[in-house]
Amino acid sequence: MATEAFAVATQTAALKLRVLLVEDDPADVTLVMHQLRREGFEVTAEVAQNAEEFEKHLGNGEYDLVLADYNLPQWRGMEALACLRNQGIDTPLILVTGSLGDVNAVECIKQGATDYVLKDNLTRLPVSVRRALEERRLRRERQHAQEELANKVEELARSNRELEQFAYVASHDLQEPLRMVAAYTQLLAERYGDKLDENAHKYMGYAVDGALRMQTLIQDLLAFSRVGRQGLNLAACDGNKLVAEALANLRAAIEESGAKISYQSLPTITADRSQLIQVFQNLLANAIKFRGANPPEIVISAERHGKEWRFAVADNGIGIAPEHAEKVFVIFQRLHTRSEYPGNGMGLAICKKIIESHGGLIWVESRQEQGSTFLFTLPIRKKQGNGGASETPRG
Repeated sequence: MATEAFAVATQTAALKLRVLLVEDDPADVTLVMHQLRREGFEVTAEVAQNAEEFEKHLGNGEYDLVLADYNLPQWRGMEALACLRNQGIDTPLILVTGSLGDVNAVECIKQGATDYVLKDNLTRLPVSVRRALEERRLRRERQHAQEELANKVEELARSNRELEQFAYVASHDLQEPLRMVAAYTQLLAERYGDKLDENAHKYMGYAVDGALRMQTLIQDLLAFSRVGRQGLNLAACDGNKLVAEALANLRAAIEESGAKISYQSLPTITADRSQLIQVFQNLLANAIKFRGANPPEIVISAERHGKEWRFAVADNGIGIAPEHAEKVFVIFQRLHTRSEYPGNGMGLAICKKIIESHGGLIWVESRQEQGSTFLFTLPIRKKQGNGGASETPRG
C-alpha cells in the first residue's frame, strides 16, 4: 500500500505544470488553461504580451513550458524562443496560434520550437505538452550522463597521471639501493670467497641475480611510465629510416640468431621518432627472441587503409595461441618462464601505450607454431601550415 501511495503521489506531482503564456487575448488564455486542466494538469500560469514582460517573468523562476502565440501586435512568439536561448534556458516552447502555414511551421521547428498547435484544435495540446516535457526530461538525463562521463574521464586521466608519476618516482628511488645490494654482495663474494662454502656462494649468486633482475624490471617500468609523460614530439619520419635505426640497435641479436629481415617502400609518417623506433625495436626483438627451430625470417610492410597507415611485422616464430592474443599486451604478462625466454613482459605493453598515444591500435594475428603478425595503425595527419609534415608512401 505504501508503494502504491508513493507511485500515485509521484504521478500527481508529475502533472504539476508552471507555464509562461505569450498571449494577448484573455479568452485564448482561458481556453488553453481549461484544456490543460481538463487533461489532468495542475497548471499555474503567468502571461506576457511583450518582450519586457517575458524577460521579467523569466527572472521570477523556472517554467516547465512556454506556450507562445506566433503573431502578437508587438512581437512574435519565436522571439520568445530567441530570448530563452540567449539566456541559456532549456524550456520547451510550443507555438499555440490561430494560423501557421506549412512553410512557417517547418521553419519554426528548425529554429527550435518543440511543436505547434492550432487554436481551433486545442485537444491536441495536452499530447504535445506531454511529449515536450518527456523530450526535456530525456535531454536533461542525457546531459547529466555526459557530464558524469566527462567527470569520470577527467578523474581517470588524473588518476593515470598520478599513477605514472608515482611509478616514475618510486622506480627512480629504488635504483640506488638495488645497486648497493648488488655491488656489496659481489664485493663480499670477491673478498671473502675463499672463506665461504658452496652453499654460501650459491646464495650470494641468488642475491646478485635477484638484485640485477629487479634493476632490469625497474628500468622497464621507468620506460613504461615515461611514455606519454613528456607528450609527443610529432614530426615527419621516414619509416625506412626508423626501421634501419631499430635494426642497428639490434645488430648483435640479429647476427647471433642469423635473422633475415626485409622491408621496403615504408611510408613517411607523422610521429614521435624516438617512440616509433622503440616500437619497431621491441617488435623485432620479440620476433628474434621467440623464434622456432629455423632462423628468424621477418617481413615489415605497410599499407594505407582510408585515413590511416597499417604496419605489419610478420615472423616465422613459435606463434601465440588465439586465447592469449590480448594478454601479451598487458604489463608484466608472460606466456613463458624466464628460463625459457628472458624478459619482464614489458616490451609489448610499451608498444601498446606508444601506439595508442599516437591515436592508433595494435594487435596480433597468430597461431601456435605458425608465426605471428603484429599489426598497428597510425592516423594519417595532413600537412598543417608552414613546416608541417605531410605523409607519403615511398617507392
